[in-house]
Amino acid sequence: MSNDTRSENYIRVRDRKAEDGSTRDLSYPDLPEPLNVGTYDNHTHLEIADGENPMDYREHLELANQAGILGGVQVGGSVETSKWSAATAAIEPRLLAAVALHPNVAAEYSSISELDGAIAEIAALAIQPRVRAVGETGLDYFRTGEELRYLQQHSFEAHIQIAKENNIALQIHDRDAHDDVVSTLLRVGAPERTVFHCFSGDRGLAEILIEHGWYASFAGTITFKKNQSLREALAILPSELILVETDAPFLTPEPFRGRPNSPYLIPLTVRKMAEVRGISADDMASEITRNTEAVYGSWAEGLNV
Repeated sequence: MSNDTRSENYIRVRDRKAEDGSTRDLSYPDLPEPLNVGTYDNHTHLEIADGENPMDYREHLELANQAGILGGVQVGGSVETSKWSAATAAIEPRLLAAVALHPNVAAEYSSISELDGAIAEIAALAIQPRVRAVGETGLDYFRTGEELRYLQQHSFEAHIQIAKENNIALQIHDRDAHDDVVSTLLRVGAPERTVFHCFSGDRGLAEILIEHGWYASFAGTITFKKNQSLREALAILPSELILVETDAPFLTPEPFRGRPNSPYLIPLTVRKMAEVRGISADDMASEITRNTEAVYGSWAEGLNV
């Protein structure tokens, strides 16, 4: 598959409006001060073009390396982007792949049988050696109405099974659906390594993650002033359950909120997380690196060269 392939399920996002409705600043921020201890972006979408000068995934990764980022997990949200993610990770030593149908994409299918055909394609991708997670999958009640949530639920349960069958991680998209996500995991049985991508809960959800040994991955939202509940959750989590991500090109950390995001901006989030935890950025990065490799394995294995 061409490295220029883009999913029809994603739009080019360079013309997104800022939250106040104004025109966005489409320039990429300057490179931040690099981390002294290398770490990983646990969730990124490098197939999505953004910014006034959209970058190829290699450009993103080169800048990330300059910022002390060792690599990342390239995440699919449709059959097309999952194929791109798997194919790119197979030849790129700095990327591993996650494959899945995003819950809002799952809700676009016209029937369970049509959805099952797409899920079968995801299952076929999940056996590849550089595919180390099923994701992002889960439930999203913000964009999908009640009448279509049965499709999300069916897809979520099928993806959980794929992760367990392949003994790989599960990356969960959970938006306005905490209770149903948790109840599904408990009823169906969560994979050994379950990650709440872009953790959006509070102390209560963090306590549930602690009880079950599930991971919380924090994005640039941890830096937003209004998100004190996220910082309270981060403060109580044991160090071994914490990951970091960009969700690029979205969720750019302060002070660049609203501008295009990229893995090279991870240091901004790591430093905020370290501040919340009351530890050094070096220690924070070291803990995240250990956890990320425990969840996804080695970036050096399985390359198609």
